[in-house]
Amino acid sequence: MKTDAGATRDALAETDVLVIGGGPGGSTAAIRLTELGHRVTLLEKARHPRFHIGESLLPANLPLLRELGVLEQVKLIGMQKWGAEFYSKWHGRGETFEFAESWDKSLQFAYHVRRSEFDEILIRRAAAVGATVIEGCRVRDVEPAADGGTTLVRAEHEDGRTQCWRATYVIDASGRDTLLGNKLNAKRRNARHSSAAMFAHFKGAQRYPETRRAGLITIYWFEHGWIWFIPFSDDISSVGAVVWPYYLKSRKTDLSEFLDATIRMCPHLAERLAHAERVTEVEATGNYSYECTLSHGERFLMVGDAYAFVDPMFSSGVMLAMNSAMEGARVADICLREPARAAQALNGYHRLMKQGLKDYSWFISRTTGPTMRNLFMAPRNLFRMKEAILSLLAGDIFGKSPIGPSLLAFKVLFYLSALLTPRQSLAALRQRAINIAPADSGRMTTG
Repeated sequence: MKTDAGATRDALAETDVLVIGGGPGGSTAAIRLTELGHRVTLLEKARHPRFHIGESLLPANLPLLRELGVLEQVKLIGMQKWGAEFYSKWHGRGETFEFAESWDKSLQFAYHVRRSEFDEILIRRAAAVGATVIEGCRVRDVEPAADGGTTLVRAEHEDGRTQCWRATYVIDASGRDTLLGNKLNAKRRNARHSSAAMFAHFKGAQRYPETRRAGLITIYWFEHGWIWFIPFSDDISSVGAVVWPYYLKSRKTDLSEFLDATIRMCPHLAERLAHAERVTEVEATGNYSYECTLSHGERFLMVGDAYAFVDPMFSSGVMLAMNSAMEGARVADICLREPARAAQALNGYHRLMKQGLKDYSWFISRTTGPTMRNLFMAPRNLFRMKEAILSLLAGDIFGKSPIGPSLLAFKVLFYLSALLTPRQSLAALRQRAINIAPADSGRMTTG
C-alpha cells in the first residue's frame, strides 16, 4: 500500500517527534523532548563539525546551556565575553558596555565560540540523551499523512538514498533554509532590515591587553553598515561586515579584496588587522532578515531562524534559537500529551516568538542612524535606561527583569533627541529608505 510520500507503509520509520536541523535550536529541542520521554529523530543535512557564522553568545545563553548539561564543555572552548564595544568613526572612539551593569547583576559574561565546536557539542548531547541523530540527511518534503494523525517526512541521504518517517509532531529548526516557511509561502522579507554580509577568520589580530577587554565583541559603525570583530580563545578572530545591499552590489573585485577594502574604511579595525593573516575563505550571504507569517500549524512548530532572522548586531541569534527551542519543546510536549491545552500553548508560543523579534528589531533598525549612535556614545542611566539596554544586550528580555518601563523611557528619549535635530533626522530617514530598498534597483549609497 502506498502512502502520500510514495514509500511503502512497511518501509516507514516512526517517531514521536522529528526535528529538522541540527543547529543550536534543533539540538536543544531534541535534548529536551528526549528528556521528556518522547522518541525523537533529528535529521541534519550536514555532518558535524561544520562551519557556521553567529559565534558570539549572550549571558542569557548560560542558564540554557547549564540546563542542557553542556555548560562545562562550552567553557572549555569559549572565550569569555564581558561585554560589547561600539566604535563610531564619526566620534573617533568606542564606548564599552559591560553586562555586569545590566539589571540582573548575575548576568556578567558570555562566551565567543567557534560554531563548528559549539554546535557539535549540542548535537552530540542530543544523541547522548537518547535522540536518534542522523547526519548527512536533508529533508526534502513534509506532508500530512493520509491517516490525518501523523506527518510524513521524506529525506535524502548524502549517498542518494531516500528515507521516509511517520512523525506525530515536527519541529522545523532548518535555520535560514526555512523549510516549512518556504513550503507554506509564509516567509517574508523584513522591510526594516535589508542587508547582506561577508565574513572570514583571521589569525594574529591585535587584541586589547586587559583581560576583561580582550574578550569584548567590537561593533564598528561605518558608512555602509557595520563590522564585527569577535575574538576566539586561541589566536583566531572572526571579522564580518553587514552592509547595505547596494554596497555589496557595487563590488568590482573578488570578495576577499572587497572585504579588505571594506575593513580599511574603519581605520581602528584596519590597525588591529594590519599584521593578521586571513585563514579562511571569505563567504557572503544576502537577504539577511526575514520573518514568517506563522510560527506553528497542525502538528508542527518553527524554532529560531526557521521562523525569523534579524540583523545580528546584538548577537541575539543563538540565544533566540535556543530559547524558542526550549519553549517549543515544552509546547510540543503539551500538544502530544494534553491536546485540549494545545491551542492555548501554541498561542503563547507565538507571542513569545514575536516578543523576542520585536524587542531587538526596534533597536537594530535604528542603531545605524546618527541619533542612536549619539545616545550609545553618551550612555546615561536616567530611569535605569542604561541597565535596561544592557539587559537587552545580555538577552534578558523574557520577563526575568522588569526592564519594560526603562526601555520605553529610552524610546521616548530617542524620539525627543531626533526632534531636536530635525534636519539630521529627516536626512537619516531618507537615507535609510534608500539603503534598505531592494538591491535590483541599481542604486548605491554611502549614507
